Amino acid sequence: MGQGTGPLRGVKVVEIAGIGPGPHACMILADLGADVIRVERAGGGMFGGGQHDVLTRSRPSVAMDLKNPAAVAAVLDLVEQADVLVEGMRPGAIERLGLGPDDCWARNEALVYGRMTGWGQDGPWSQVAGHDMNYIAITGALHGLGQDKARPHFPGNLVGDFGGGSTYLVIGILAALLEAKVSGKGQVVDAAIVDGTAHLNAMSATFAALGMDKGERASGLLDGGTPYYDIYETADGKHMSVGALEPQFYAELISRLELDLPDRNDPANFPAIRDALTTRFKERTQAEWSQVFDGTDACVAAIIPLAEATQHPHLVARETFVDSAGITQPAPAPRFSRTPATISMPPGGPGGHTRDALAAWGIEDVDALIESGAATQA
Repeated sequence: MGQGTGPLRGVKVVEIAGIGPGPHACMILADLGADVIRVERAGGGMFGGGQHDVLTRSRPSVAMDLKNPAAVAAVLDLVEQADVLVEGMRPGAIERLGLGPDDCWARNEALVYGRMTGWGQDGPWSQVAGHDMNYIAITGALHGLGQDKARPHFPGNLVGDFGGGSTYLVIGILAALLEAKVSGKGQVVDAAIVDGTAHLNAMSATFAALGMDKGERASGLLDGGTPYYDIYETADGKHMSVGALEPQFYAELISRLELDLPDRNDPANFPAIRDALTTRFKERTQAEWSQVFDGTDACVAAIIPLAEATQHPHLVARETFVDSAGITQPAPAPRFSRTPATISMPPGGPGGHTRDALAAWGIEDVDALIESGAATQA
C-alpha cells in the first residue's frame, strides 16, 4: 500500500512520526519507492497532518497510542518485517516506550535504526529542546549568512532541518542498508542536525584554512563580499541574483550590461564595480533583465517567489513541480533513468489508513486493536 516505482521498491520502513526533518526523510524514501508505514498520534503532529501536508505524501498513516502495550506489540510486529525504522524523539524517549534499538533488534537484527535529532544522541545538550536556527547557530553556519553586516539572516529551516538533517539521515540509512546486506546486522544511524550542518559547511572550512574567512558577513567570495556574486535591485523593486565568479562568465555579465568596469582582480575596485552594477540594474525591470540574460553564461537569474517558481519555463520543461491530488508540490528528486521515483499516494489525515495499512503489512486482528483504543481509524 503506497509503494512506489523507484529504486527503493521492496525496502520496508516503519516511521515513528515526528516533525520537520524526520517526515522529510521518510517522504524521500517513499518517493524513491520504499514501502513506508507512518505511525503517528490520532491528532497528528504540529500542523495536524491532512491532505495539504506534502511532507506526509506517498505513505499511509496509522494512528496508534504508543503508551498502550498492545500498540507497542503491533509496532514490533511491523519491525520484524521491516528493513528500516525512523524515529525523531528526544534521546531515551522511545526506549521508555519499549521500541528502542535493542527492543527492535531482538525481533530483527538486520534492522537499520535511523535516529533524527537536533543535538544528537549524546553530549551535554542532547536532552535540550531546539530548532533549526539553534542548531545552525553553534556550527558556524548561521553567523555568516546574509549580506547585512549588522546581523545574520536565517534561511527558513532549509540549512539545518533539511540540509544537515533529513538529507544526512537518508544518506546514512542508505549506507547502513548496503552494509546490512553484507553483514546481516543493522545499526543505529545517529543523524544529528549539528553534525550534518557542520559537514554541509565544509567549503567554509576550506575558506577558513586558506585565510579567506574574515569572520564577518559580506566579506568573502560567496557571501556578497564581492560585487560579482551578489543581489541587485531592479527598477520595479524586485531583484536579480548575480553569480559571475569565473572570468569568462564575468565578461559575459559586463557585456550584457554594456558596462566598462575597472579590473575586478583588485579589491580596491570593488566599491566602484558594485556602484556601477547597482545603478545599471535599477534602470530596467526584473522581466526586462531576465530577457537580457536568458540562456546566457552570465550566471544571472531573477529572484522569484515560490508561486512564480512553479511557472518558470525551465522548471516547467523539467516538470520540477507537479500537481498531485490538487496540490502543486515539488516532484520527487533525484531522477532515475530506469526506475523513476513517483508520488504514490497523496497526503492523508492522521490514522486515515490504519485498518488497510496494518492489514497490508500482515498485522492480525486489526479490529481488536482499534476496539481496544491501541489504534484509531480516522
